[in-house]
Amino acid sequence: MGRAIGRLMKWLGTAVLFAIVALCLAIVLIPPFLDRVYYRGPVSSHFDGKRFFNPDGDDTLRPPAGRSRGSFLLRYVTGSDDRPAWPEQVAVTPSRPPARVEGERMLVTWVGHATMLVQTAGLNILTDPVWSDTAGPFGFGPRRVTRPGVRFEDLPKIDLVLVSHNHYDHLDLATLKRLWDRDKPYIVTPLGNDAIIRSAGIPSSQRVTDCSACPGVEALDWGQFQAIGKGPADTEAQRERMPAVIVTRNHHWDSRWFTDRNRALWSSFVVRLPSGGNLFFAGDTGLGDGKWPEEAARYGPIRLALIPIGAFRFEPGQMGIGSHIGPIDAATVFQRLGASHAIGIHWGTFRLSYEAYDTPPRLLREVMRCRGYPGGLFDTVTIGRPVEIAPYAAPPAARPLDPACLDTPAVQALR
Repeated sequence: MGRAIGRLMKWLGTAVLFAIVALCLAIVLIPPFLDRVYYRGPVSSHFDGKRFFNPDGDDTLRPPAGRSRGSFLLRYVTGSDDRPAWPEQVAVTPSRPPARVEGERMLVTWVGHATMLVQTAGLNILTDPVWSDTAGPFGFGPRRVTRPGVRFEDLPKIDLVLVSHNHYDHLDLATLKRLWDRDKPYIVTPLGNDAIIRSAGIPSSQRVTDCSACPGVEALDWGQFQAIGKGPADTEAQRERMPAVIVTRNHHWDSRWFTDRNRALWSSFVVRLPSGGNLFFAGDTGLGDGKWPEEAARYGPIRLALIPIGAFRFEPGQMGIGSHIGPIDAATVFQRLGASHAIGIHWGTFRLSYEAYDTPPRLLREVMRCRGYPGGLFDTVTIGRPVEIAPYAAPPAARPLDPACLDTPAVQALR
C-alpha cells in the first residue's frame, strides 16, 4: 500500500514539474506566437506604429453585451443566454452561374454570409469567400446552417477577390487556397492581411498597371487603388476608364488569435466600373462616425451596395454594437452612400449573435418602410438565386427615421 502511494506521489510530482515547465515555456513562447506582427510601416491617422485603430473613436473593445468578455463567451458557448432557437439546417438550391457577364449588365449571387459573386464588365468578383463548414480556427467555431449558394466546383473562373479583414468568417484560408490553386486570382485586402494569406502559400502580387495580369495577394491602405481592367492603360484618361478596386474606410477591428488584435487593417471597398455605376462592399463594420459611406460615394455613383445587417443583437432590444451595424444603421449607410440598390448580407449563415434567424431581413423591411423608401431598393435575396441589378439611377429621397414608426407589435415581437 505504502509503495503504491509512493508511486502515485512520484507520478503527481512529475506531472506538477512538467506543468510548471510547460507554463514557463508558455510564458516565453506563446505570446510571441499569438501576437503576430503582420505589418510594419509608418505611423498614420489609423496606425500607431504597432496596431491599427479607428480614427473616429474606438468603441469596439467593449464586450457586445456590456458585461465581461469572458462572461459573454461562456454564456454563448453554453447557450445560457436565452437566445431564440435557430434552424439546424436551411434548405438551399445552389445555382450554376454563367462563365462571364459582359458589358454593363450585372448579375449577383449570394453564396452566404458576406460571400457574394458579382459578375459584370467581364469580371468575376468574390467578396470575403468562405466555403468552409465552420468559421473558426482548427475546424472549431460557428457552423453553417446553409450550404453555399454556389458549389465551389460550379464557380466560374474568379478574377478578383476582396478580403475585408482577418476574422474567420471573412478570411477563410482554406477557401482562398482552393481559389488560388484553381484560378490564380488577384486578391486585394487591407494592410497586414496579406501576411496571413501568404501563409497559405499564396504569393504576393507583382504590381503592374493592368491587374488582370498580376495574380496573387496585394495589401492596400485606405484610399489606395489598383486598376484591374484588361488592355493597355498608357494615359491617365485610359486608366480612368478602366475598372479599379479602391480600399475605403469602415469601422471595425480584427484578430486571428488572442493577443494579435488590430495588427492588420480592416476596410470596405469600392469597385469602380466603366459604366452603370460602381460596386460597394462594406465588409464587416459598425457605424462609427457614419462619415465613411460618404467618403466611398465620392468615387462615383454606387449601383450596388453590399451592406451587413446581422450579428447586431447580444441582449434583448439591442439594435447595433460598435463593430456591427443592424438594419437601422444599415439603412443610414445606404442613404449616405446614395446607392440605387443594396443587398443585406452577413446574416443567416453562421450564428454569431442572439437575434433570431430571420430577424435581420424582417427588421430591415420595417426600417425601410419607416424611412419612406419604395420596396426592393435595399432588401435581402435568396441564397443561390442569381439577381440582375439595373444600372445606377438616383435613389429617391428618404425621410428621417421616426422611432415611433418602429414601435409596433410586429417589431416588438422580433427577437
